Amino acid sequence: MQPLRRIPFELRDDVTKDLGSQLEATLNDRSSIQKPHLFFLPDVPSIPFFPRDAHRHDIEVLEANYPIILAEFQAVYQRGIDPKMGWTSLGPKGQAVFPLYSAGVCVAGNCRSCPCTYRTLLSLRTFISSNSLGGAGFWLLVPGATLGGVYGPTNTCLRCHLGVQTPPQCELVVGGEPQCWSEGHCLLVDDSFLHTVSHNGVAEDGPRVIFSVDLWHPNVAAAERQALDYIFCPDQ
Repeated sequence: MQPLRRIPFELRDDVTKDLGSQLEATLNDRSSIQKPHLFFLPDVPSIPFFPRDAHRHDIEVLEANYPIILAEFQAVYQRGIDPKMGWTSLGPKGQAVFPLYSAGVCVAGNCRSCPCTYRTLLSLRTFISSNSLGGAGFWLLVPGATLGGVYGPTNTCLRCHLGVQTPPQCELVVGGEPQCWSEGHCLLVDDSFLHTVSHNGVAEDGPRVIFSVDLWHPNVAAAERQALDYIFCPDQ
């Protein structure tokens, strides 16, 4: 693995200009397999799926809290999927989200509905909670739905998927590599790679549900993280 690039925090204004000017040209040169649609940080070695050791502490915390995370999701789900109840529907594709953090901002009402899940988030070491590239929430996909050929927003984070409800015949393909979710267990995904999500089950299977948390990519250095927090501060 090639050495990490390091950006001194005191140069963050220069970083802002430099990264911004490089972004469009760099994206045009990328292979079609990895092309984040919002922000690309050059020279970050990556793979579609990461081993648990990349974020062992945070994965173990999430998995240890799976029973209460599941219980809080079920309580929210039973109230109905409705924007008035804190849900966001993502078009006609059979996907809905109950966000606890959205673009780096806490969704206070939803966090109050899931207090233990919220406290679990705050105990994670690498959760991106202070810039608009980060988020966390319950993602629901109904039977028969497929989200095909999409790219995530950035290569500076990994999405940690905790399986909450994972019926058979649900699959995630990232960079051509297929994986399936498992209830109570995490997948670490770099979704800046081309990816497809599908639920090929029947109505009786119910929705696939994951708790998705944006964690810092392990190959993004601490100084770079500070610079990105500044560049993508939600208040700017």
